[in-house]
Amino acid sequence: MLRNKTTAVVADQSYLEHRRLKSGAAGWILLAGLGVSYVISGDFAGWNLGLAQGGWGGMLIAFVLMGLMYTCMVFGLAELSSTLPTAGAGYGFARRALGPLGGFATGVAVLIVFAVAPAAIATFIGGYIEALGLFGITNSWPVYLITYAIFVGIHLYGVGEALKLMFGITVIALLALAVTVFALAPHFDAANLFDIVPEDAAGASRFLPMGYAGAMAALVYGIWFFLAVEGVPLAAEETTNPKRDMPRGIIVAMVILLATGALMLVFVPGAAGSELMSTSDNPLPEAIRAVSGSESIMASIVNYGGLAGLVASFFSIIYAYSRQLFALSRAGYLPRWLSVTGPRKTPWVALIVPGTIGFLLAAATGDGGLLINIAVFGATVSYVLLNLSHIVLRVREPHLERGYRTPGGVYTTGIALVLALVAVVATFLVDVLAASITAGVFLAFLAYFWFYSRHRLVANAPEEEFALVEDAQARLH
Repeated sequence: MLRNKTTAVVADQSYLEHRRLKSGAAGWILLAGLGVSYVISGDFAGWNLGLAQGGWGGMLIAFVLMGLMYTCMVFGLAELSSTLPTAGAGYGFARRALGPLGGFATGVAVLIVFAVAPAAIATFIGGYIEALGLFGITNSWPVYLITYAIFVGIHLYGVGEALKLMFGITVIALLALAVTVFALAPHFDAANLFDIVPEDAAGASRFLPMGYAGAMAALVYGIWFFLAVEGVPLAAEETTNPKRDMPRGIIVAMVILLATGALMLVFVPGAAGSELMSTSDNPLPEAIRAVSGSESIMASIVNYGGLAGLVASFFSIIYAYSRQLFALSRAGYLPRWLSVTGPRKTPWVALIVPGTIGFLLAAATGDGGLLINIAVFGATVSYVLLNLSHIVLRVREPHLERGYRTPGGVYTTGIALVLALVAVVATFLVDVLAASITAGVFLAFLAYFWFYSRHRLVANAPEEEFALVEDAQARLH
């Protein structure tokens, strides 16, 4: 296992008092809304870029395989989050199962996802605003800046208010998806799904125009339909009853996301054509305009609704990155000043620092596809470690009190583990340079832990307390 010797100190009460979150802010309905809002931007933009990688057939295969991976993993996360309910979530689960190095590696991978995904979403927000012709904007970096400033600010105000506002925005976005299906269904033609001309590649056909390699590369964009739903357990310390609410919230969210993703994959290219949709940065309104005319009222409605969906995910993932960074910092894995909370019990430093980095990434690249690949690399690495953590805890601690048990047990998370390993490889097929640079950043974080922070962990941080109890019990036996 990924265990190693560390040195921990016990912090005084004032240290934890300045690093405490507001409890009881969310029940299972808000958690389900949080899960959907993390991901719903993936229905409005980003997934369609996979059509350029693997055609519609490749995207269908990607959707099925990645949908299976996420479903199996979500069942595992439902169990883990009901058993170890802390703000560290993935890091906390892996810390218990794989030791400090495994926990930190998982936490950093999750942090990469949640720090970079909002930058990708910001580029799509810019695309939707440009499509509407709002404010005469033709260069989107001011949009990125304003978006980060407004929504980081709302999170600084308070979590209960943030989650309720997010829930309302998510409902608007879901209604926009319903309008999209209503507008496109009469124009659906299965031939439109296969209008990309096959290339000269192994296995190429109308179904797989880029061949087998294209289908493999499409996995990255299949993930975009679901990426970040794993962030729901990060709300554990702010949940009314995590043992009951966490499993219910994350599973309901996953069911909704499977349904909305399938509808978009079928009706958007099925009405407007896969080739046209493969390069669009605002595919839903563009599809409606392609079949109903440039002055379509429904297209404008969906365009505004699409902005709501993108904002919902952007808004929610800001919440996720702040809680992951907060937990890693509070426990001493990253500099402790990053976990300080303000008078309203919000981790203000952990909100501002990744937000600044995300804005700079969006402004410097303006490339949503590139940023998706970077985020997905971090995601797939974290999925390997999360599923492994579930398996290890089931084997090593079968009698651990669990509020929920995964159907199929380790076989379910074993399926997710294998598919996650395949998805890691897929990120290198899409952009080997971006994936390699991200891997380098990941390894640099691990070096920081190995040579510095593992000697400065905080023993009475919640995730570390779980591990200390486990070690004490093991010595007694």
